[in-house]
Amino acid sequence: MAKQYIEKSLLVPDRVITHLMVSELENRRGQHWLLNGFPRTLGQAEALDKICEVDLVISLNIPFETLKDRLSRRWIHPPSGRVYNLDFNPPHVQGIDDVTGEPLVQQEDDKPKAVAARLRQYKDVAKPVIELYKSRGVLHQFSGMEANKIWPYVYTLFSNKITPIQSKEAYRPCPVGEQGRGGHSFNCVCGIGDVSKLEASRGSLQHLF
Repeated sequence: MAKQYIEKSLLVPDRVITHLMVSELENRRGQHWLLNGFPRTLGQAEALDKICEVDLVISLNIPFETLKDRLSRRWIHPPSGRVYNLDFNPPHVQGIDDVTGEPLVQQEDDKPKAVAARLRQYKDVAKPVIELYKSRGVLHQFSGMEANKIWPYVYTLFSNKITPIQSKEAYRPCPVGEQGRGGHSFNCVCGIGDVSKLEASRGSLQHLF
């Protein structure tokens, strides 16, 4: 359903992404999950409200220029879908796919000008969502430019919400249906930013988006 928009480098309409996410979450009732980048609009947040209660929302505040630079350094190998980043996982030979030796391309929406426009649009539509979760007392915001510096603070927050955790690098999988502290499954939303370390939480939380 969303493929036709992604292939054309278009934003997936609210109604489409909301339907996909709500359908997936309804199939995971009783499980813990982490959403990365959803909800992005007030309409998406309202749809999420109808099927579950969000326990924790994390917003990572990263300078505009830092985000623009990181996102605009992404290159892809279209036939395979392999994604490279010139900072974090560069190809062995610049501009060349590691596996096939074929040229990499930069999508139009990954070019600096397009990235800047996308980030500005995101900021405008996300502001009401941030305010909504702030008013509910579930929003936690962290600022910085490096994941290694932000992660200890995020980890501390998670460790107080999810138990038990074996170590800072790996989480024990929670049995399906195990209840969170509030008497229901633990549900978390993560906002824009570098969330590579948050993805380590997939052992305990179903990382859906």
